[in-house]
Amino acid sequence: MLLHNYFCFKPFLFSRRMGLLQFLKSQFLCHLIICYVFLVSGLIVNLIQICTLPLWLVSKQLARKINIRLAYCIASQMVAALEWWSGTECTLYTDPKSYPLYGKENAIVVLNHSFEIDFLCGWTFCERFGVLGSSKVLAKKELAYVPVIGWMWYFLEIVFCKRKWEEDRTTVAQSLQKLRDYPENYWFLLYCEGTRFTPKKHQFSMQIAESKGLPKLKYHLLPRTKGFYVTVQNLRGTAAAIYDSTLNFRNNEVPTLLGILNGKKYHADLYVRRIPLESVPEDEAECAAWLHKLYQEKDGFQEQYAQTGRFPGPMVSPPRRPWSLINWLFWSCVVLYPLGLLIAQLLSSGSVLTIAAAVVVCSAVSVGIRWMIGQTEIDKSSNYGIKPAALNNN
Repeated sequence: MLLHNYFCFKPFLFSRRMGLLQFLKSQFLCHLIICYVFLVSGLIVNLIQICTLPLWLVSKQLARKINIRLAYCIASQMVAALEWWSGTECTLYTDPKSYPLYGKENAIVVLNHSFEIDFLCGWTFCERFGVLGSSKVLAKKELAYVPVIGWMWYFLEIVFCKRKWEEDRTTVAQSLQKLRDYPENYWFLLYCEGTRFTPKKHQFSMQIAESKGLPKLKYHLLPRTKGFYVTVQNLRGTAAAIYDSTLNFRNNEVPTLLGILNGKKYHADLYVRRIPLESVPEDEAECAAWLHKLYQEKDGFQEQYAQTGRFPGPMVSPPRRPWSLINWLFWSCVVLYPLGLLIAQLLSSGSVLTIAAAVVVCSAVSVGIRWMIGQTEIDKSSNYGIKPAALNNN
């Protein structure tokens, strides 16, 4: 009887523990600690990156390798929040023959842009195949001036654009050419839609499709072919393949960064097709037609997922690597220990003015963090993609 009661009571205790853990994850103090570790450690890494500037004159390749590791220190913290804090799972649908090549070659990864955390899922994909520190992206120029992420990207030789095609055509090509002698394998993450999917942008995009006689898409915006063409042309002979990647989430969930911080668990499904780069036409018009066809196929995959809850092909779950968690724990120890000493000194001082000042600073930090999180929300996305100028960008 006692044994029976023990085994009946054990699941209850486990449930209570999990409930308590989930409660702690939802507390703002925990969010504040996570963001504090990320911001302070990120600024420290940025400072170290600045110190590598003289090294670029002596050994460019060594400077690149060091900055790959430094970039990993920042990016992997966000991946750790997704994989270890929220426990989000990632299932990969792909050809078993392609799977062994992931992480072993340079590639252009074409992603859909429909969710607030799709960039984070792209980073998780990179992390699980060991190319997170060296991964690239095409980003707007303004991000280069943003501390932590933007400065990290600058030293990682991220390709920045102004979203003005007359200027970008040359500057983007020059930046891509510099990657031809990059010392380690990298993935170039590319959102061909140019901006995040919203109903308003989709409506405008489909008006453009109709005016150009292109098939309409249900789950994607019309891809911007010029940027894709320039990327492919300048990475020919360097990148081996296109990884056509289509992301969705089970149970019609709409994940958010705030949900991740609250410890909410999601399940991401990612369908990846490896397409040899030489199969992409070299002629610009033919390349544009090829990309439009690719997005029609991506739309079909999303339609299948909406109807069946799965993508085509066999499933595999790439294992989580412990390094992102270890990195986060390391930086937590580095930056939280002196913070703890400072708080202890403030409390022991007994000065009401000092304590009040500390509360004001913490409040300002919390407001700033909430503002940063808010910038990832879909309803805060830019109006890029619903302006008349967008007609000239395809």
